[in-house]
Amino acid sequence: MTARLFLLAGEPSGDKLGAALMAGLRQLAPDIEIEGVGGPAMQTEGLTSLFPMEELSVMGLAEVLPRYPALRRRLRQAAGAVADMAPDALVTIDSPDFSLRLAALARKANPRLRTIHYVAPSVWAWRPGRAAKMARVIDHVLALLPFEPPYMQAAGMTCDFVGHPVVAEPQADAAQIAAFRAAHQIAPDAPVILALPGSRMSEVTRLAPRFGAALAEVAAQVPEARIVVPTVAHLTETVTALTADWPGRPIILDARQDDGAAKRAAFGAADVALAASGTVSLELAAADVPMVIGYDMAWLSWQIMARLVRTETVTLVNLVSETRAVPELLGPACQPAPMAAALVGLLTDPKARADQRAALALTMARLGQGGEAPGLRAARSVLTALD
Repeated sequence: MTARLFLLAGEPSGDKLGAALMAGLRQLAPDIEIEGVGGPAMQTEGLTSLFPMEELSVMGLAEVLPRYPALRRRLRQAAGAVADMAPDALVTIDSPDFSLRLAALARKANPRLRTIHYVAPSVWAWRPGRAAKMARVIDHVLALLPFEPPYMQAAGMTCDFVGHPVVAEPQADAAQIAAFRAAHQIAPDAPVILALPGSRMSEVTRLAPRFGAALAEVAAQVPEARIVVPTVAHLTETVTALTADWPGRPIILDARQDDGAAKRAAFGAADVALAASGTVSLELAAADVPMVIGYDMAWLSWQIMARLVRTETVTLVNLVSETRAVPELLGPACQPAPMAAALVGLLTDPKARADQRAALALTMARLGQGGEAPGLRAARSVLTALD
């Protein structure tokens, strides 16, 4: 009998996870039927999205409230689609606020429905009670980090560490990097700085002005540096507008015209990066790019988050490598001057770069680099959970 799954991802990082999972599922079970919600990566794997995934890409209490009615409508629509499909399992991918509400509604309609959640909640970082709450509606968890399964199992769910798809993503070679520099008229010895102000509208609008001010300070000290700004498709126009006054003619990579090759080449060419907190830190680690993390959110959201967080760092590279190699400027500390100082330090101090690169390599090894593709491991875990 052909397995049938309903998948839901709510943001670009989840879309990548979902795409790798779909590829693995089709390799192991070619006749599998998949419906759901996803972005361009999952659609490339054959998904027809129920509605645009970007409508779910919002984070933070103050950011969510104005969009709550629209999110509720999409939640009801997704729950109805799950009921109509009657799948063997609902697989939700990250976006826990929306995902767990969907799982609860789907379970209410069909108490026997199997539920699987991809990306364990960060109970080791904040809100430890979330695992027990999640266990009320989730049967099985796919964990990205090697230390997460015991937390999920203690709450009553089964859990497999499947690794992170970032370790299996292709990287640019020397010829592609040279071609990228030539195409954008970047001198062979000019430092390249990646600027990555986020994948959500709320992040980009908040962080881009601060990142631009920080990069202006860096440009004053390292005038030969070139700034490259990769975008996500639904924010390309916004990012282009917000970076118009940035120093040094920033190179904007239009995601709508890129199959990923230009972004890979940019990462390969980069000497350092200034990035928002999130999965992008692992993409940078996979490309061996030393980084500085800057992040802030609405005042109310930050006040709540700051009181709940249980770790000294939020950057995944620092957590997985058990170091503090990646500088973080978070909340009130997310200001141009300290971000600029940290970037200049990485650009001018070979030891600082080498120390961070050692942490990047350790992170990749611990996430499964060199082993079976994480998407395939995740697919095997999902299919096993159906038995």
